Amino acid sequence: MPVITSQHRYIVIEGPIGVGKTSLARRLSESFGSELMLEDAGGNPFLERFYDDPKGAALPTQLFFLFQRAEQMQSLQQHDMFAPVRVADFLMDKDRLFAELTLDADELHLYQQVAEKLSIQAPTPDLVVYLQAPVDVLRQRIIGRGIRSEQLIADDYLTRLVDIYSRFFHQYNDSPLLIVNATEIDPVNKEEDYELLLKRILAMRSGRHYFNPLPMVM
Repeated sequence: MPVITSQHRYIVIEGPIGVGKTSLARRLSESFGSELMLEDAGGNPFLERFYDDPKGAALPTQLFFLFQRAEQMQSLQQHDMFAPVRVADFLMDKDRLFAELTLDADELHLYQQVAEKLSIQAPTPDLVVYLQAPVDVLRQRIIGRGIRSEQLIADDYLTRLVDIYSRFFHQYNDSPLLIVNATEIDPVNKEEDYELLLKRILAMRSGRHYFNPLPMVM
């Protein structure tokens, strides 16, 4: 497949767990022949404990992700952002979202102190693609991909996660934003869905746009 030229040099795919952001980021990086920067959830030794005991393991889980993302942002800053296209499956701002969602007041205060000391300088994406889907769809996809630790995720946590993402992107205006209803489409496994979404991504120039495709009728 020939490499596609993109005007966007730094593209971020975001959305709640199970929506398909990492898989889409991989496909886009292949299409653009670009570098891929992924959140390494599997490398977080506290994550499974968090899914099993959210209150007890929230702080070490969040601090691990904070340090991990700080290293990734530092690496990104050290490279020429005008060089190859980069596709990431996380927005640095999400770290604060998850901290507010999972930590109690004292833990959040400590997290904020650590974050301030790190002084993370995150580049602004040229485009953010926000994938959204309801909790029942996310649950089906989480079950389908069969990662053992993720089966421990409670529906209440998923509900709150969907809500906090929705509220965050309702106010987001730092970058051009494409909001995608991913309920009925599968751009990872269905080529026609991927091509349709890819065209919308390539057409994005500025502002906020919504992509609400209907399912393909056979």
